[in-house]
Amino acid sequence: MAKGYAQGQQRRMTQAAPSNPLAIKTKKYALDKNTFIKLNMSQMIKNQWYWGFVPLALIFMNAILNFTGIYHNYWIYVLTVLGALVYVAFWAVQFTGVTQLEQYKQLFEKYRYEIDSRQIFMKLNDQEGAVIKWDMIKTARKDKDAYVLDLGQYQFVYLPFAIFTNENDRKLMDKILRDKGYITAA
Repeated sequence: MAKGYAQGQQRRMTQAAPSNPLAIKTKKYALDKNTFIKLNMSQMIKNQWYWGFVPLALIFMNAILNFTGIYHNYWIYVLTVLGALVYVAFWAVQFTGVTQLEQYKQLFEKYRYEIDSRQIFMKLNDQEGAVIKWDMIKTARKDKDAYVLDLGQYQFVYLPFAIFTNENDRKLMDKILRDKGYITAA
């Protein structure tokens, strides 16, 4: 029986799925809530960096008006900086709130991953898991200590290097990501 999982993109399986003996099998891993917040905040900044020019433009225009004597207003400096900080804090609160909600609890459960060239199988236990096909992954990158597979805006699979059982599994993961066109040869 399949249940809906993450907007219908992933299928949650309740029967034992056949295991691929050639797949990369990882150790169990649960995504840390602070890592979730940090990655989403960095994605938000990367996607919305250009909005930082709005407070800079307001400060620059006000500085010109102050220096020319046309209009003296010092509150605009405080309000633009405060507005920018409130905007960033709003997003930080949103991502922190996701970590506290019951309906997102499955994001932070311990999964064991089985990765091959067809799919990524996230196993909660031997009877339950979720399948992620490679065509569902928009982008992927290799950070200094993990692979990050982006499924969409603020949705990702985080695979730290520590969960791979040996160096050969990491090399095979690199090869799969290169063959799929997600990363380039280093």
